[in-house]
Amino acid sequence: MKVRAEFYSRSREIVGASSLDVVLLDNATVLGLVEKLCGDYPPLRDFRNSMLFGIGVEFVDEQRVLREGEVVAIMPPVQGG
Repeated sequence: MKVRAEFYSRSREIVGASSLDVVLLDNATVLGLVEKLCGDYPPLRDFRNSMLFGIGVEFVDEQRVLREGEVVAIMPPVQGG
Protein backbone atom coordinates (compact mmCIF):
# COMPACT_ATOMS: atom_id res chain seq x y z
CA MET A 1 0.00 0.00 0.00
CA LYS A 2 1.05 3.58 -0.47
CA VAL A 3 0.77 6.38 2.09
CA ARG A 4 2.04 9.94 2.07
CA ALA A 5 4.31 11.22 4.82
CA GLU A 6 4.35 14.98 5.36
CA PHE A 7 7.27 16.63 7.11
CA TYR A 8 7.60 19.84 9.08
CA SER A 9 10.41 21.96 10.48
CA ARG A 10 13.69 20.09 10.98
CA SER A 11 12.31 16.81 9.63
CA ARG A 12 11.57 18.55 6.31
CA GLU A 13 15.17 19.75 6.16
CA ILE A 14 16.49 16.25 6.84
CA VAL A 15 14.33 14.59 4.19
CA GLY A 16 14.75 17.41 1.69
CA ALA A 17 11.06 17.48 0.82
CA SER A 18 7.77 18.51 2.37
CA SER A 19 6.23 15.12 1.58
CA LEU A 20 7.08 11.66 0.29
CA ASP A 21 4.98 8.78 -0.98
CA VAL A 22 6.02 5.63 0.86
CA VAL A 23 5.18 2.03 -0.06
CA LEU A 24 4.51 -0.24 2.92
CA LEU A 25 3.10 -3.70 3.49
CA ASP A 26 -0.65 -3.95 4.02
CA ASN A 27 -1.66 -3.42 7.66
CA ALA A 28 1.51 -1.45 8.40
CA THR A 29 1.39 0.83 11.42
CA VAL A 30 2.67 4.34 11.99
CA LEU A 31 5.61 2.66 13.73
CA GLY A 32 6.41 0.72 10.55
CA LEU A 33 6.34 3.94 8.55
CA VAL A 34 8.63 5.70 11.01
CA GLU A 35 11.08 2.80 11.10
CA LYS A 36 11.28 2.81 7.29
CA LEU A 37 11.82 6.56 7.20
CA CYS A 38 14.49 6.43 9.92
CA GLY A 39 16.25 3.71 7.93
CA ASP A 40 16.17 5.83 4.77
CA TYR A 41 17.02 9.09 6.59
CA PRO A 42 19.12 8.21 9.67
CA PRO A 43 19.23 11.78 11.10
CA LEU A 44 15.48 11.43 11.77
CA ARG A 45 16.42 9.05 14.59
CA ASP A 46 17.53 12.06 16.64
CA PHE A 47 13.85 13.06 16.93
CA ARG A 48 12.43 9.54 17.07
CA ASN A 49 11.30 9.56 20.71
CA SER A 50 9.64 12.96 20.57
CA MET A 51 7.85 12.88 17.20
CA LEU A 52 4.13 13.53 17.00
CA PHE A 53 1.92 11.93 14.32
CA GLY A 54 -1.31 13.19 12.85
CA ILE A 55 -3.82 11.78 10.40
CA GLY A 56 -6.55 14.17 9.34
CA VAL A 57 -7.29 16.37 12.36
CA GLU A 58 -6.34 13.79 14.99
CA PHE A 59 -3.08 12.91 16.69
CA VAL A 60 -2.41 9.17 16.51
CA ASP A 61 0.00 6.82 18.25
CA GLU A 62 2.54 4.49 16.68
CA GLN A 63 0.25 1.46 16.86
CA ARG A 64 -2.34 3.01 14.53
CA VAL A 65 -2.83 0.79 11.47
CA LEU A 66 -2.53 2.74 8.25
CA ARG A 67 -4.88 2.57 5.28
CA GLU A 68 -4.10 2.98 1.59
CA GLY A 69 -3.73 6.61 0.59
CA GLU A 70 -3.66 8.11 4.08
CA VAL A 71 -1.55 11.17 4.78
CA VAL A 72 0.54 11.04 7.94
CA ALA A 73 1.92 14.31 9.32
CA ILE A 74 5.24 13.71 11.07
CA MET A 75 6.08 16.53 13.42
CA PRO A 76 9.25 17.00 15.40
CA PRO A 77 9.02 18.48 18.89
CA VAL A 78 7.92 22.11 18.91
CA GLN A 79 10.09 24.62 20.68
CA GLY A 80 8.74 27.85 22.00
CA GLY A 81 10.20 30.88 23.55
